[in-house]
Amino acid sequence: MDLDQLDLNPRITTAVKKAKLKSIKEVLHFSGPDLQRLTGLSSLDVQHLLRTASLHLRGSSVFTALHLHRQKKRFPTQHQRLSLGCPVLDGLLRGGLPLDGVTELAGHSSAGKTQLALQLCLTVQFPPRHGGLEAGAVYVCTEDVFPDLRLQQLIAGQRHLRTDVPGEVIDKMKFGHQIFIEHVADVDALLECVNKKVPVLLSRGMARLVVIDSVAAPFRCEFDGLASMPRARRLQALGATLRRLSSTFRSPVLCINQVGPTPTPSLPAAPPLSLDFREVQGGGGGGVRPLMLGRVAVGSLLQLTLVWTSQVTEAMEEQGAAPGPQG
Repeated sequence: MDLDQLDLNPRITTAVKKAKLKSIKEVLHFSGPDLQRLTGLSSLDVQHLLRTASLHLRGSSVFTALHLHRQKKRFPTQHQRLSLGCPVLDGLLRGGLPLDGVTELAGHSSAGKTQLALQLCLTVQFPPRHGGLEAGAVYVCTEDVFPDLRLQQLIAGQRHLRTDVPGEVIDKMKFGHQIFIEHVADVDALLECVNKKVPVLLSRGMARLVVIDSVAAPFRCEFDGLASMPRARRLQALGATLRRLSSTFRSPVLCINQVGPTPTPSLPAAPPLSLDFREVQGGGGGGVRPLMLGRVAVGSLLQLTLVWTSQVTEAMEEQGAAPGPQG
């Protein structure tokens, strides 16, 4: 870029040109003292020169959400999503799961939550032109053993399920080799897994999707109704770690939760876990809407961000031991 584009005193511009610096980028290659020796300018003049050149190259440092939305070609990574492998669901979710953030999938038992998670474990392995991220997935099981039979059935049916992908592409893929499975039995094991094991796979590019099935199970078993604050602190730690991993490696995190029936007044219930949306909304939350599977109307997937860190704690403190469905 030409130096004449900068809003500088002509004296400074002339001195820079005499030093045979022809572009703004060449100016920024030198430190302040070096520019002083080359141009003979004062320290204040050099500081003004560097600041003006930097601001010119940087342009506007503030972008609104609307600006990012309209500039898809300029900011492609901001709009990239992980496809669910189904045009209907992708249309509902505006392309699939966002890469930056924690998404929760909630629903009744046998609603298809695990099936959807398994499909995502396959979709993430496809090239980007087919909605994937060309990497594997980490599947953390906290309740049941990994559903290997269901996975094999999905793999065998990929040619019929993914008619948008050429058959030769599917035949070359070794889906089962890129799904890394971990079984954890308690909260400590879950936290150790997401703090030590998962980052290794993400940092090496071996995985770009993390699935936890289910996130509430260890907390439900380990903490009783009187331990809401210790439980909240551990949930905060888990939520913050998952959010950091997703942001650092631009990899979606999917947390599965089971929704139970509302208990009757005669049956005591533990305080709601972190993913009880009615309690979050009642505690000052910001319009949380989960994707409910089963007979419940489909809403939208939730990008939790800091729900576990702030809203949940707030809800638990305000609601106390109020009855609610267990996640």
